[in-house]
Amino acid sequence: MRIIKLLVHEDQRRAVLDILDEEGIDFVVTKDANEESDAFLVEFPLPTQAVAFVLGELREAGVDDKEYTVITSGETAKTRNYQELEERFVAGVEEDDSVAREEIRGKALGMHRNALTYYSLTLFSAIVAAAGLLLDSPAVVVGAMVIAPQVGSALITSVGMVLDDRRMLAIGARTQLGGFGAAILASLAFGFFLKEAGFVTAILDVATVSQIAKRISPGLMTVSVAFCAGGAGAFGLATALPVSLVGVMIAAALIPAAAAVGIGIAWGLPSVALGAFLLLVINAVAVNLAGFLVLWYLGYRPSEWTENNGSNALRRYAPTIVALVVLLGVFGVAGGIVTDQVAVENEIKDVVEETLTDSEYDRLELRSVQVEVNSVAFFHETPTVTVVVSRPAGESYPDLADELRTRIEEETDEQVIVSVEYRDRTTSSPENAQSEALDHSPAVPAPAAS
Repeated sequence: MRIIKLLVHEDQRRAVLDILDEEGIDFVVTKDANEESDAFLVEFPLPTQAVAFVLGELREAGVDDKEYTVITSGETAKTRNYQELEERFVAGVEEDDSVAREEIRGKALGMHRNALTYYSLTLFSAIVAAAGLLLDSPAVVVGAMVIAPQVGSALITSVGMVLDDRRMLAIGARTQLGGFGAAILASLAFGFFLKEAGFVTAILDVATVSQIAKRISPGLMTVSVAFCAGGAGAFGLATALPVSLVGVMIAAALIPAAAAVGIGIAWGLPSVALGAFLLLVINAVAVNLAGFLVLWYLGYRPSEWTENNGSNALRRYAPTIVALVVLLGVFGVAGGIVTDQVAVENEIKDVVEETLTDSEYDRLELRSVQVEVNSVAFFHETPTVTVVVSRPAGESYPDLADELRTRIEEETDEQVIVSVEYRDRTTSSPENAQSEALDHSPAVPAPAAS
């Protein structure tokens, strides 16, 4: 429930009260105590879902709500017509979870934290994420996402873009960039300390750690997670739904990638650092762009949207247009990289599967194929293909890795490194057990001759 306090002047008073009467909204009117003022304070309760509709009706009637309008939360209201309003907007034909433009702006800014809180939580989450990556512990990585404060800066940016609020846009962009930088530096310092102090061996190949390997090469699934997280965050912000849980998903797309960048730098591995940085950029753009698109789809626009046209509109909305063009450009370039990598991975996997259908490999069972491209489009690094197969115990296939590499290079024109991991397989069945029992059954002596 929301309580609206609206300051109106004498020339607007009749229009406001007529609209409230027509909509069946109970209200009270208080005269301004200043004798020189002709203003009145109109106060009325509304279901949260009705705020945007009623304020829109007031604006269309020419009421100026920019001078003094306060929207606060309330627990309950007992008025003559409030139950009818609930039946109409909460569970009736006009049911809608969306909130007013003013409220969505206030909710987004309410998630902004002061510099000490924001950067302290970012540092803590980055260190926890780096520890989780090096420990190869998904649970610890999830813990880092819970304390990360990135949801606020991401949604502030999206709201600033869709409402053309330059102040919000600047706050969101600045805090996001600062947060990413702080997370990278914190994980870099933590990783360097662990390596130099001997807590983690310096010869550890961090690229082979599962939690890190998943974050050094952007893919369709990782981008999808970021895009859906940003969209869900914007949807939660624009409705009466909580956004706290969505914040974990947004952090999941950003903080581990930033921590992987710092780890890659600390271990002197450009492929890890650059691959994770590319993933961080793509995910950050996806989160912000998805938030903007969802809010735009839900009907949020700048307050002066209908009052500007032509060159005036271009000048007025220049910051938003520039930000949107940058996001779309980065997302387009990154999307092309991801598409190329996905195509290479799929082609390699098809070659591996086709090779193992040959008769000489008919006793092998393919378990998994992992392709680490490591941003090959930019840095021309050799992709690594790891193939895991199951084989009967005692059988050997010494030429399989070379055979796979040769066929992959012939089909894709890409030089690759192929690693084959074998898992021995033994089989026990009821038939084997019965046969073994017969083989070891005691001999029955022949009857003695008479």
